[in-house]
Amino acid sequence: MADQENPDSDSRPDHEHGHGHGHGHGHGHGHGHGGAGGGVAGRLKGLVGRAAHAVTPHSHDSADKTDTALESSSRGMRVLAVSFAALMVTAALQAVIVVASGSVALLGDTLHNVADALTAVPLAIAFSLGRRAANRRFTYGYGRAEDLAGIVIVVIIAVSAALAGYEAVTRLLDPQDMRAVGWVAAAAVVGFLGNEWVARYRIKVGREIGSAALVADGLHARTDGFTSLAVLLGAGGAALGIPVADPVVGLLITIAICFVLRDAAREIYHRLMDAVDPELVDAAERILSGVRGVRQVGAVRLRWIGHALHAEVDILVDHDMSVVDAHAVAVEAEHRLIHDLPRLRAATVHTDPYGPDGADHHATLSTHRAT
Repeated sequence: MADQENPDSDSRPDHEHGHGHGHGHGHGHGHGHGGAGGGVAGRLKGLVGRAAHAVTPHSHDSADKTDTALESSSRGMRVLAVSFAALMVTAALQAVIVVASGSVALLGDTLHNVADALTAVPLAIAFSLGRRAANRRFTYGYGRAEDLAGIVIVVIIAVSAALAGYEAVTRLLDPQDMRAVGWVAAAAVVGFLGNEWVARYRIKVGREIGSAALVADGLHARTDGFTSLAVLLGAGGAALGIPVADPVVGLLITIAICFVLRDAAREIYHRLMDAVDPELVDAAERILSGVRGVRQVGAVRLRWIGHALHAEVDILVDHDMSVVDAHAVAVEAEHRLIHDLPRLRAATVHTDPYGPDGADHHATLSTHRAT
């Protein structure tokens, strides 16, 4: 049973109404929902604890989840720093050989590596912004800065593809001889290995912390590795007396870069459109269904904000349940979600009454709901 409430309602205290729970839940709660103590004394303690919980203003932002989010940002910054250094060293080694060989292809690859290193700048800004606390204007925080950085990276990949294609066509129309072919080949291998290592590092950590922008930047590094391979194959062609091999391979690599561009653009597009893996929704529904007191699971909405998940869910509880007990079920549902759903930082749980038959508990809102 989907419930579309006024988004401004989250700014009201949690207990001005009986069913909206806007909690960013913590891990260290002793709610007394079950098994706390024994006998009458234990049950009395649990009842008092739930009653106090129901009348106390809530700010359940988890210290553990916050620490995890900050650690994710720190890992992202560390990846950017290490990969920036690796790519600049790679470019410096290539630049020395460019001077010795006069290779236009290697010059293009060197400049490409420098550009790839510089993509760390928008991402570093995004990770830094993402660590700022939410406020009354940016109520969800600044995590979306990562998606903006992802757009910049996609544009850079597109420009890289265009430049690579242009250089390939130019060299195809006007092939040039290459000096120090062996050193050019060695520099191409260095470029490929450096970029591939950076790509794997960025993609691995990006997926672990849920950063689509970092994954896209890893894919960009991989495109630069492809460009280096083009230089290597071109050098091989030059050694065999086939100068046209370099631009032909360059065109093939341009096509490969376009496929990488498609994947990166799709990744960022999904984030901008609040797409999530359907398996995460299935997992959230399973978690909620297993919470004691939940009679039915309604709408489940998930979205990424930066590299953290946020959830808004509807659950149905018995219509004759007290406000205190219904709140306890909602808190337990929220608690279970945050513990069991990977990278979920905060959840808002809305409870609806289950029954009696024929009752429409949202009749007042029926004219405001989308058909």
